[in-house]
Amino acid sequence: MRKTNLLYVITKLELGGAQKQLLSLIRHLDKKRYAPLLFTAKEGLLLPEALLIDGLKINKSRFLERPINPLKDILALFEIYRFIKKNNVDIVHTHGSKAGILGRWGAKLAKVGVIVHTVHGWSFNDYQSILGRRFFIWLERQSAQFTDKLIAVSHYDKQKGLANHIGNEDKYSLIRYGIDYAEFGIRDQNIRKELGINPNDLVMGMISCFKPQKSPQDFIKLAALVNKILPKIKFLLVGDGILRSSIQGLIVKFNLQNSVILTGWRRDMPRILSAIDVFVLTSLWEGLPVAVLEAMAASLPVVVTSTGGVSEIVKEDKNGFCVPICDIQKMSEKLVSLLKDENLRKQMGQNARSSLDFNFKSENMLRNTQDLYMTLIRNKGGAYVS
Repeated sequence: MRKTNLLYVITKLELGGAQKQLLSLIRHLDKKRYAPLLFTAKEGLLLPEALLIDGLKINKSRFLERPINPLKDILALFEIYRFIKKNNVDIVHTHGSKAGILGRWGAKLAKVGVIVHTVHGWSFNDYQSILGRRFFIWLERQSAQFTDKLIAVSHYDKQKGLANHIGNEDKYSLIRYGIDYAEFGIRDQNIRKELGINPNDLVMGMISCFKPQKSPQDFIKLAALVNKILPKIKFLLVGDGILRSSIQGLIVKFNLQNSVILTGWRRDMPRILSAIDVFVLTSLWEGLPVAVLEAMAASLPVVVTSTGGVSEIVKEDKNGFCVPICDIQKMSEKLVSLLKDENLRKQMGQNARSSLDFNFKSENMLRNTQDLYMTLIRNKGGAYVS
């Protein structure tokens, strides 16, 4: 009895929640039962980490990339197909929008036995053109027809899929993101000094890619409003991306050069979170943001836009606040109330950590995912698992 050849497909190993969750899954996968393979873009900040995972075979694609490019997308599709055939793949598990489409169609063409897709937020959203949105919904519907299971990380994404007729109820399985709580229980005494923040400063922070989905410009606008009331607050923005120049322009416009700290990409998120007093996320759309889960695991109160599955974890007035998308004024009011009240911050922070039950532990995500693989293999009559 040989091992099950399990191929993961993700567009790019950038420093994002879906990517970190996937690498955690592969790292802890039962290597006696599964032989993991990974198909991804040739570049990515987390690629060096993937290369260090014992027993993982990686294909760095010449054609797979995030922007839509019909020629490269077709070439990537057939590149996936050839990789599947060459490695006798038994299960294909795709992650993310583009990889989810190309990876599943490549698996179908190669007649793979089991096809799984994790929805880290759908490929369609309210900020697309009507034609673009309809096209992506149609693609998701077609792809779901030959997908054995759609893993949703939030009830919101499951209901959104069903509302758009993407698969039926039985097609979905809810598996939450997994967090290592112990990793986020630290308080690093040196990180503030490294960042140029005084020990007694209050810090409002956000961690995200600088892309339209996350609306990081709203973080700077928010900082400007808070700064008018609490001028000594520091604003920590962790990440990078295509909107960096726009963000820097707003910092100058609002005269926040001495208040806003741009760190660029960081890999020491537990240390970074230990320097923050209140966590913020200004996203326009989400699935279930891992950054919020990590902030809650670090005992931070959170103030976030009400999008995706956020309301499933953030309970109003208990562990944080959810505000309407783009409502900077209301968000600033919630932040000021937290920043002015140390006892409220501490109580909400404690509630945030305690509200993350076993469903959000990394070992639970691993167990549920591997159990799903075994169930699907048995249902397909597979006998190739050792």
